[in-house]
Amino acid sequence: MTILQKSVDGFLGLCIEISAAFILIGLLCALYRLVAGKSLADRVVALDLISMLLVAFLALFALATAKPAYLDAAIALALTSFLATVAYARFIDRSAHQAREDEAAETAATAADAGGDA
Repeated sequence: MTILQKSVDGFLGLCIEISAAFILIGLLCALYRLVAGKSLADRVVALDLISMLLVAFLALFALATAKPAYLDAAIALALTSFLATVAYARFIDRSAHQAREDEAAETAATAADAGGDA
């Protein structure tokens, strides 16, 4: 017994195998971007891409094995990853806003010190 018992042969089976290979290549590229990302935003986008590629893989796996339960898992993963992406985006926005406020306070303190010295 094999791990993957395909229920689709012929041209559709070939298309599924090619699609799985492209999804795997995309996952590897996104994983590299997740590890080597220069900013937090790069990493969040890479993580979102990985989750969407996994959703696509689950849908493809459901088609290949003729088991629709994998589609339920794909939908659940898509909804969860959407919420995680929104939460990360909000975190990035708050962090950037806090950094701007800290910079403005530092600039005001520097200006006050320079005005007091004169």
